[in-house]
Formats: sequence, structure tokens, C-alpha cells
Amino acid sequence: MEKTYVTTREGTHVSVNLSRKRKKELRKLQGTANQVLEAQRAVASQAADVARAAGRQLGAINQEVLAPEARKKYHEYVEPYVDRAAPYVRDGYGKSKKFFDNRVIPAAGGAVGRALGAYDATAAKLGKRQLIVEPPKKKSSAGAVIAAVLGIAAAVGIFVVAWKTLSAEDELWVADEAVAAPDA
Repeated sequence: MEKTYVTTREGTHVSVNLSRKRKKELRKLQGTANQVLEAQRAVASQAADVARAAGRQLGAINQEVLAPEARKKYHEYVEPYVDRAAPYVRDGYGKSKKFFDNRVIPAAGGAVGRALGAYDATAAKLGKRQLIVEPPKKKSSAGAVIAAVLGIAAAVGIFVVAWKTLSAEDELWVADEAVAAPDA
């Protein structure tokens, strides 16, 4: 018997002692597996060819049947409504453009102009100095200080209670003796 090395699923090699008869049967089985694999590849190739041909046929059906039918239905059902709605769309677009050009733009321009005029007037009164706006100064209130002190005191109190509870000499939640089942 010779030693043969077999690779497991995990990729490790294992030494196995096989007889000649077992080796011959394994080689025959491997040959059969290779034949099956080649047959599967041939079938997969043929299936891919069939799928490509089916795709070409679907494209042809789309161009010859579905697209003309869709155009026919569009012209029959949708186009009349589009043609009827077109003047209203053009009229609405014209009115909205006229409103925007005659009302919105002049109003926005006037507001910006007045703001710039007010800025210029303020700058002129200040002697051409730049207008600087300072943020208001923050004031500390007694309420914030008291709240901070109370928060710190509460945290210290919780810490002390937790410390005393957890550092007790006797183990409150662990029994020294095994608990017996009650008698029925």
C-alpha cells in the first residue's frame, strides 16, 4: 500500500493509505466525473446559444409587433388629449413668464435696491466706516450655576450609594450553601 495525500474542504492535506484496487476505482470515478463535467459544459453552452437566439427573437418581435402597436395606441388614445392640452400649456407658460418678468423680478430688484440704499445711508452717517455688528455679550445667570451644582451633587450621591452597595463585606446575592429544593 502506498500513501496518498487527500485535500480536504478546508485545504489541509491528509495522508491516506489506499490499496491498488481502491486507487483504480477512484481513478475510474474521477474519469466519470470529468465526463459529466464536460457534458454539463456542453449543455450550458447550448443553453447560452438558445438564450441569445431567444433574445434576438424578442428584439425582432418588439420592433415588428409591439412598437408599432404602441405607436398606434398612442396616436389613437393619448395624442388627441395632448393636442387639446397644448394651447392651455402654451397659454399657462406665457402667463407665468409674464408674471415672473413683470412682478417677481421688479419686486426682488426693488427689495435689494432698498436694502443697499439703507446700507449706504448708514455707512454715510457713520463716516464711511464699515458697518460691524457685534454679537451680544453672554451673561451668566445664577440658575445655570445652581443647576450645575445640583447635577454634580446628584452624580456624587449615586456614586456613593453604588459604592456602598457593591463593596459590602457580605455577599448578599451569592449563597454560601447550595439551596435545597423545598419538600412537597
